[in-house]
Amino acid sequence: MKYKLNLKKFLRFIVFVVALIVLIVFIYDKFIVGPDGNNSSDSKVQKSIENKESDDSKNGRTKESNEVKIIASGDMLYHDIVYWSAKQPDGSYDFSNNYSEIKDFVSSADLALGDFEGTISDEFELSGYPLFNAPKEVVGVIKDAEYDVIDLAHNHILDSRLSGALNTKKLFNKAGMDTIGIKEKEDDPILVKEVNGIKIAILGFSYGYNGMENTLTDEEYRIHMQDLNPEYVKKTIKKAEKIADITVVMPQSGVEYALEPTDEQKTLYRNMVKWGADIIFGGHPHVCEPTEIVKHEGKDKFIIYSMGNLLSNQRLETLDNIWTERGVIIEVNIKKTKDGTILKSIKPHPTWVLREPIGKSNEITPLYNYQTLLCEDYIKGGPKAGTYSGDTQKRIESAYTEVNKLLNVDKKYLKK
Repeated sequence: MKYKLNLKKFLRFIVFVVALIVLIVFIYDKFIVGPDGNNSSDSKVQKSIENKESDDSKNGRTKESNEVKIIASGDMLYHDIVYWSAKQPDGSYDFSNNYSEIKDFVSSADLALGDFEGTISDEFELSGYPLFNAPKEVVGVIKDAEYDVIDLAHNHILDSRLSGALNTKKLFNKAGMDTIGIKEKEDDPILVKEVNGIKIAILGFSYGYNGMENTLTDEEYRIHMQDLNPEYVKKTIKKAEKIADITVVMPQSGVEYALEPTDEQKTLYRNMVKWGADIIFGGHPHVCEPTEIVKHEGKDKFIIYSMGNLLSNQRLETLDNIWTERGVIIEVNIKKTKDGTILKSIKPHPTWVLREPIGKSNEITPLYNYQTLLCEDYIKGGPKAGTYSGDTQKRIESAYTEVNKLLNVDKKYLKK
């Protein structure tokens, strides 16, 4: 009788152990490993990293490389005649031609930085200068050109008040592009893009807001705006340096239509390098300004004082200034080494804005096709040479030659 009792206890124990093992296997499979066979606690992080790499990777390039091709371009300035010319019979706007001729080059970059100078707000009427408010369709064409980050730190970002500035940021973010230069919340983190194993911090600052800052309370200004107050800039750059391998700054400053930077620009931008900036892509003057290499702590840093206009109605015919129809997409290649992330090569790609009649007018003006052209494609030996002739061709060729001469990129880094 005693033997039978022990056997029953043993069988109960075996059943309990088997049930416990089944339960443990179920919990492990369901909640720890997950249905895809990966560790569930790490799965969300891994997927996030994979999605991030997928977002940052273009044209199928692997992310195992330790080099990054960064491109940056000048002001996208939507004057009223630019969006009038894009208006369709149904009331929508078609800007698809604007960047179609530079899209292949922009998309070839690992990281493409653009500068949208204006706002997008349904609360205000569409307008050009002096208060820029563009149709929402501009976002789609900029996204289609494959820009990754849009700089909103400029003097026109409050043209549609604070609500318009935040809506502009929201629309670009919703389309899948990061933005810099204006914050939604006071504790918005510094933008860091990890590309090919290199962490790149990207910052934007504006010299001012055309007096529209007077529409903000002191608290609103402190929370949302990112100006060029030297102490604020210094503090922000030093924060960026702690969390990134390299820091890119896109400041808006200088004198409009001046082909040389001011002493104030030079001092401030060089101070940015001392504070930790590695690459400075300047804007605001609406014309190109020179480049320079600044050495800091034994390493070379790059500054371009202004990249000019990428798209606008500013040109010889409207301002009697041929430089306003020119710009540059500046290419900077960086490499991560055991001694840090360094400049590898730099190449300027001058641009020119085509404005050709489309045979239509509104009640105010003839309308045009606006298109940004990559000059190197249309000069002798370029893949699209022979497309244009006469004055158009002369302007393309002179833009290519004179922009390159003005920028004067250091030959040590000039990419052939």
